[in-house]
Amino acid sequence: MNVRLLLGLAAVALCAESRFHFRDISPETVELTENGQPVFAYNHGVMLGKGAPADRARCCYVHPLYAPGGVALTDDFPADHYHHRGAFWTWPIVEMDGTTYDGWLIKGVRQKFRRWIARETDGQSARLAVENGWFTGTREIVRETVEIIARPAGGARRELEFRLRFEALDKPVILRGEPVEDKGYGGFCVRFAPREKTVITTPRGREAEDSNMVPLAWAQLEAEFAGHPAGLRIDIDPLTPGYPNGWCLRHYGFLGANFPGLESYTLEPGEPLEMRFKVTVFSGRPEPAPTTGRKADG
Repeated sequence: MNVRLLLGLAAVALCAESRFHFRDISPETVELTENGQPVFAYNHGVMLGKGAPADRARCCYVHPLYAPGGVALTDDFPADHYHHRGAFWTWPIVEMDGTTYDGWLIKGVRQKFRRWIARETDGQSARLAVENGWFTGTREIVRETVEIIARPAGGARRELEFRLRFEALDKPVILRGEPVEDKGYGGFCVRFAPREKTVITTPRGREAEDSNMVPLAWAQLEAEFAGHPAGLRIDIDPLTPGYPNGWCLRHYGFLGANFPGLESYTLEPGEPLEMRFKVTVFSGRPEPAPTTGRKADG
């Protein structure tokens, strides 16, 4: 075979292999890049934002999460909800042995990093997999496995898959969403960075108002982030329990796919709960959707 052709093929293979790259940007955070541009950061060490109460320190979540082109879509330690943290997964009611804890507000139970399972890349995807634990003091009550798969950006869009697995260890653990005002929140959530001209869209069209527990297959938020139009859509995998799940939709910048909502779900040892979500991030504006109800808040 021609030497130049061999060199060319080798260069193409090298480029494919090096499209994605993981790097430790601090002792607490690993970042994924694609062709030198940030994709997301995963915070495995304990984080505490400036001005936030000490009891809101936490780990084991994604922030920042970027749209292609470098627009940061997520927020962390927002002053109105210090407990909100990028893309995260947690519940306000966690019960075991008759004691109730709050993973949402990080009261009595907290996630802790245990070990890396995978940090691998190729020309077609990047895969981050990690094992965490839920701890009440020094006691681990739930084993949490998180897998995030990022696909190459296609123009102004990128798809990521979040695979979450939760298993009680030695005793059953009960999960419930927020019962106050039947809000039901708790599950897989995204808190958005400051922005203007916010629009939330679902299969019903443009959502004019905030809502709780409306069953929907997907939800999307788009806006202008520091003058740059961008957004994020969450699709629930049909195999995820509760599908189509109820949602917590907030125009201040929050999308949450609720499970189990206002019901109770018991994690049994040896019977893991598995949830999957496709997250699509994009720069620019998607196709306009029809409007339902009053105009959405900015």
